[in-house]
Amino acid sequence: MRTVVTGVMVIGLLAGCGRVADSRLNPFNWFSRSAPATVTLSDAPAADPRPLIDQIATLEVTQNPGGAVVRATGVADRQGFYEGALLRVPGTEPGVLAYEFRAAPPPTATRVSTERSREVTVAEYLTNRQLGGIREIRVSGARNARAVRR
Repeated sequence: MRTVVTGVMVIGLLAGCGRVADSRLNPFNWFSRSAPATVTLSDAPAADPRPLIDQIATLEVTQNPGGAVVRATGVADRQGFYEGALLRVPGTEPGVLAYEFRAAPPPTATRVSTERSREVTVAEYLTNRQLGGIREIRVSGARNARAVRR
């Protein structure tokens, strides 16, 4: 009985010492939850003819072996948008990885309908090497942007 009580006390004391949840060693907190960011519009013509998605609804960074997956969900202004992609924005400030969320519009007129029916989800894999020195990942749409920070 004495051994059990001693063991439980040791485990309890050690559990209080290890606060890994806020540590940089914990891969679950490498990037924070997404937050609204400012939209910066460029006057330069876009290299991709697809328009920006109307709004960025969610932005998540999921850790994987050897890197991370950046996943964004956008809401188009009407149904039928396809071929969505995250396109890198060149010339951003150091430590920031910026993307534009672009999607091809439907060839014919479509309904607006519900927000869920207008969602487009895209993802991109980034290696640990690509993430080196990156403090913020930002995804921009036509009306808003979202960002996650380390």
